[in-house]
Amino acid sequence: MITPPVGSPSSLGFAAHPSPYNFPNVQYPQIESDSRVTFRFRAPDAKKVQVSIVNVPFDMIEGDNGVWTYTSAPQAPGYHNYWMIVDGAIVLDPGPQAFIGYGHMCNCFEVPEPGVDWYELKDVPHGNVMIKNYFAKTTNSWRKVYLYTPPGYEANPKTRYPVLYLQHGGGEDQRVWIEMGRTNLILDNMIAEGKAKPFIVVMETSAVGPPASPGRSSEVPSGAGLTPGASRGPGMLGIGGPGGGAYGQFMIKELIPWVDATFRTIADREHRAMASLSMGGMQTAAVTMANLDKFTYIGLFSGGAAIPRRAPSQTTPHEPAPLDLKTIYNGQMANPAEFNKRVKVLFFSCGSEEYPDALKKHQEQLIAAGITNSYLYISPGTAHEWQMWRRSLYSFASLLFK
Repeated sequence: MITPPVGSPSSLGFAAHPSPYNFPNVQYPQIESDSRVTFRFRAPDAKKVQVSIVNVPFDMIEGDNGVWTYTSAPQAPGYHNYWMIVDGAIVLDPGPQAFIGYGHMCNCFEVPEPGVDWYELKDVPHGNVMIKNYFAKTTNSWRKVYLYTPPGYEANPKTRYPVLYLQHGGGEDQRVWIEMGRTNLILDNMIAEGKAKPFIVVMETSAVGPPASPGRSSEVPSGAGLTPGASRGPGMLGIGGPGGGAYGQFMIKELIPWVDATFRTIADREHRAMASLSMGGMQTAAVTMANLDKFTYIGLFSGGAAIPRRAPSQTTPHEPAPLDLKTIYNGQMANPAEFNKRVKVLFFSCGSEEYPDALKKHQEQLIAAGITNSYLYISPGTAHEWQMWRRSLYSFASLLFK
């Protein structure tokens, strides 16, 4: 496994600059040289303005001409969501771009990681990112899928490629691995350096039900990373139930056959992988473990690890109980030797601020039980955030289709 370069406190700094997600000639948010972020927002009639950074609100200070200002504490490298709260109403900042997160549209900023460029646009051969619409009989609806084809796909019409199915997390959709995750840039750079094999990436949404599905409110409650009044994404998330629930059935019966019929894939399990982050990690574990005749590579980023919990009175928080290979992961590990033959890579990751000790213990237990194809990556200095998931993709991609 090749792990991504990570900046260190001794790395060279950078000059203050507008966030790269700002529209042209928009100066704020501004990334300061010490990784603090300055926000400005004009609301001359407002009584109170706050900026919510990763779902934590901070009071802004009113200045001349109704311009409110706030400078944050130093922020970790990578992509971060934010939005404004004006007299209790959640609004977007008009200066930067907006992307989906937390179940609604958010503004964003990017803090650089000095000395690190593996997820930046570089002068290397580039693959293509495309959006395809197709009609799915399973959902009786038109669906939109994002795809990445590697450099050389168009120039080599007789070459076929492996496929990675890359899912999003909770409150997100199929756009995020391109817009926030920079999947295409990461893979372009890795392929150019010989650190990853060329492969296709398919990014679909987990929503498989119609909008305003029965039994679901059109508004989301506050708390748990959600904000009052934010509307749900289109359709219900089909993640519950055996085999990954409704989405798992849709993926096996319709998405994979459509991809194999539409693109030059190597259409067998040895050349097919699935990975995701957070909620999607749980979905990936459910889908792949129930369909090992379809997948050989499994990536679980910040979610999906079957870590049994002890009772709180028996141990310290996040201390895993002993594993029972006959029950975890749909019983697929009951015969470790057989599992090792079927799954070439079982990859786990989390940030160093995401209680990694439980995942480390889980990994130790798997190895001790004979699951020798298990890999673990702990992202230094990160929590449940995009820089962690970018690093996870880098590490996982280095293991694929070898």
